[in-house]
Amino acid sequence: MTGTGAVAAIDLGATSGRVIVGRVGPDALETETVARFPNTPVRVGDTLHWDILHLWGESLAGLRAAGRVAPDLRSVGVDSWAVDYGMLRRGTLLRNPVHYRDERTWRGVVRVHNRIRHPELFARNGLQHLPFNTVYQLESEEGDFLDLADKLLLIPDLLGYWLTGSIWAERTNASTTGLIDIRSGRWDTELLDRVGIRRSLLPDLVAPGDLVGTLSDGVASGTGLSPSVAVTAVGSHDTASAVVAVPMTQDGAAFISCGTWGLVGVETETPVLTTEAREAGFSNEGGVDGRIRLLRNVMGLWILTETIRGWEQEGDRIDLPELLGSAAEVPVTSVPLFDVDDSRFLRPGDMTARINAWCEEHGVAPPRTQAEYTRSIIESLADAFARTAHHAAALRGTPLRVIHIVGGGAMNELLCQRTADRAGVPVVAGPVEATALGNILVQARAVGFVDGSLEALRDLVARTQNLRHHHPRSEEE
Repeated sequence: MTGTGAVAAIDLGATSGRVIVGRVGPDALETETVARFPNTPVRVGDTLHWDILHLWGESLAGLRAAGRVAPDLRSVGVDSWAVDYGMLRRGTLLRNPVHYRDERTWRGVVRVHNRIRHPELFARNGLQHLPFNTVYQLESEEGDFLDLADKLLLIPDLLGYWLTGSIWAERTNASTTGLIDIRSGRWDTELLDRVGIRRSLLPDLVAPGDLVGTLSDGVASGTGLSPSVAVTAVGSHDTASAVVAVPMTQDGAAFISCGTWGLVGVETETPVLTTEAREAGFSNEGGVDGRIRLLRNVMGLWILTETIRGWEQEGDRIDLPELLGSAAEVPVTSVPLFDVDDSRFLRPGDMTARINAWCEEHGVAPPRTQAEYTRSIIESLADAFARTAHHAAALRGTPLRVIHIVGGGAMNELLCQRTADRAGVPVVAGPVEATALGNILVQARAVGFVDGSLEALRDLVARTQNLRHHHPRSEEE
């Protein structure tokens, strides 16, 4: 295609990964998924780990496929979920990274808060209190791993190291660790000293768009790609990349990056560190081009997927479109709204039993059928999304006029429509692969296929991607 060039995104989500080739130019943004693979955690003894070598092997296979469809490939970028890390000693991984849903994370909270209370932490790092933030995970480490390690790399930075042999920490993902000064965007060295983390563990910071290396000879020979292919730092926190590709082309927009988690928020120029923001559970996370993502983690579609997994383990065969169709026929008044952010829903397990327990504790009738459970989950998520979007807009100081839903949740028409109904504003659904698109766009700008601001990149998304519009209905059905 004249005037376009090719880059590849390695996009690792909490349940699956993919490698996507993007062809980008001033009026073009096309993608081809060349590899898709599961991301299945592994329990060893009492600890839940990520199978990082499986993800690495699948990523390399995806790059081989990318080279076949795009011999002119210029760059590779990696994004993933946040907060989890690998520990290196002399370049060797000491242990498979521990999963943020592992129960160990809870014990670190008490230890950190004995040294520095959350209100002061929030004033420094701007983060919502989440028990799996990296600062708490590090405090929960047992044994000698931290003493043995000489570098700590977040997941996308670990893959970047294996791709290039170079070590760095990308700023958007680093902002989720709880160890970054949200005002300066640098490692908070005073905080590191107070929580007992060696400064030397943490690499130098790079920004999205920085060219951080080229493929090592081993990776190049193993994938068939040229060793001149660049590795570009992107918004390596998957939500940071997703927000790049949210087609926010009007004032008053909020975003929901909806997958395993629902990240609900707005974009700001500066952090919002008020008591109201802290007490409401909002985070200030680093975004691309120095923006701030003022957002709140809502439990997301994890609750539905874990519920379905439980039914399938009991022997039921679940067809998701059919299930959502049946749920849409359930009267909204016949199902309970429950608190999707209740901590009982965080870890894997029997979600229907937990929903039942929540309903019993709050004196409401629980769902009875699979369709009713599904409608209850959708309604509860939509309610949480709508309330959080309005609150985020209020904290920013602008009225909410539109919500953009990107990620897998954009395909769930019932969820999108009910979010519009409950928020009372239009919902624009799509693009589904926003994370990969944001990854691709930052690379494409870095190597010169496109130029301009974030707004210019978003305009390209709006002009080239299929979007669905859901207008709020006057009456609940």
